[in-house]
Formats: sequence, C-alpha cells, structure tokens
Amino acid sequence: MAAARVLVVGDVMLDRYWYGAVDRISPEAPVPVVRITREEERNGGAANVAYNVVTLGAQASLLTVVGDDEASHKLEALVANTGIQTHFGRDADLKTTVKLRVIGRQQQLLRLDFENTPKSEILASQTAAFENLLPQHDAVLFSDYGKGGLAHITDMIARARAAGKPILVDPKGSDYTRYQNASVITPNRAELQQVVGNWRDEDDLRAKVQQLRQQLNLEAVLLTRSEEGMTLFDAQGELHVSAQAREVFDVTGAGDTVIATMAALVAAGVSLRDAVPIANQAGGLVVGKFGTATVSFDELFATA
Repeated sequence: MAAARVLVVGDVMLDRYWYGAVDRISPEAPVPVVRITREEERNGGAANVAYNVVTLGAQASLLTVVGDDEASHKLEALVANTGIQTHFGRDADLKTTVKLRVIGRQQQLLRLDFENTPKSEILASQTAAFENLLPQHDAVLFSDYGKGGLAHITDMIARARAAGKPILVDPKGSDYTRYQNASVITPNRAELQQVVGNWRDEDDLRAKVQQLRQQLNLEAVLLTRSEEGMTLFDAQGELHVSAQAREVFDVTGAGDTVIATMAALVAAGVSLRDAVPIANQAGGLVVGKFGTATVSFDELFATA
C-alpha cells in the first residue's frame, strides 16, 4: 500500500464547522441563538478523498481548480499538511467552495454554501498538468461534485485509458456518458436512480445496471446502498456485501472513504472484487465518526 500512488482529480471544498451552545431562542425570529465556542476546518470534496487515500497509507496527488481567496489558501495548507502533493490551478474570479455547518447540541442546525463555477481556460490548463502527472501514478480517481471542475473529464479519461491506468469515478448528475470507458463508477442509490430510473426489484436493478455498464464500456459499477451494503456489477455478474456499520453517527463523506479505499487498493494491485469487502468495511467505520472523517490502515485491518 505504501508504494501505491493515486492521482485524485476533482472538485475540492473547505468544510468549516462552527460549534456553539444553544441556550435560548432569538427574540427577532423563532430560531435558536448559537453562541459560537469553537471553530474547525477540514478537507472537503476531492480533498477529503485524497486525505482518505493517505490516511490508509498510500500516496496521493490532488489536481483541482480553486479561487485565489482566503479559503483556497487555508485549504491548500490543510491539504499539504497531510502529505498530499497539491496541484492547485487558481482562477481569480472563482469563489472557492466553502460549506459552513453550524453545530449546536451535537446537531447540525444550518449549512451555508459559498460557490461558483471556474473559467474554462483554467480547466483546460489542468488537462496539461494531468498529462504530466499521469505517468507517476498507479490509479486515477475522479471525484465529481458537480461544481464545474471536471468539464474536461472525457478527455482525461481517454488519456488515462490510453496509459493503461485504472480509472475510478465518483459520479454526479444525470449524464453518465462523460464517464465512458472508466474502470468503475461508484453511484449511491439516489444518484443511480437519476440515471436509470426506479427499479421494481433486484432483477430489474441488475438488468438496468448491466445495460448501463455495457453502454458506457465500464469494467464495473459499484452501487453503494447505505444500510443495505454495496453491490459490484461486472462482466462476471455481481458481488454483494452487507453493511458493516455497528453505529451510524454521520454519513457525511462515507462515499469518499469507499472510493478512496477502492483506489488505494487497486493502485496496490488488488482486483476490484477483492477490494469491495475492504472498502465496505472502511465505509462502515467512517459513518461511526462525526463529519468528513477518515479511516486509518490500522483501524481498517484490525477489524478486517
């Protein structure tokens, strides 16, 4: 695992948490007054995915586009401190995505999102950077949060495919044709429904996913199913693993952990089928933690 190198490409964000005490209701409106006592900042989006890769003991590089603002410099410092190699393209007109969560009494009371879309010429320059980084990595992971940072993903997938690299995609939106020729995509139930529609039963689901897999020329589709575990659909059929969570505290970032674990293992030479039960275990551990969290190699393999 220590020699495995994963190139993470996608939309990053700064996750801010403001914790406070809630002692009264505002006299101005029927809302709680939160007296902030503590602030915390964490890697979010693709930055959290890359952080999950390094926490597992593998190496990660992060290619992304951010603004030239306070949030982007905070995020870059956070990411660099974890040992991730940062490759940040900057767009002065871009507002770096920030998700601010206000927490009172161990509950999320409010979330504020700050964001806009990057310029196309900045994104085009990232394709050249991607081509330079590609030979140095064993697997490529695209983390799509629908923020506009992966406008050139089709071209990047073609280059990675030509270089013989495994390609993992955490998808977003209703148009999956842009992920054509990837090795595996990892939608959750709601994301898959957006693309293939509702399914009547397992047979209907199987038929729809296999049709999608063949249409997009994917090696596999890994469907994450929350309390139902996850199912890998590939040319051999399917492989289902049951959920491992002992206690579900917070599902934030669980999909990040699953795909990061898959990418780290695949980069280390593990097959998709062998990686799935371990990634499922990692997802089960991370939902027992608060906020965007990670799982260490020792935690994962102590329970494996």
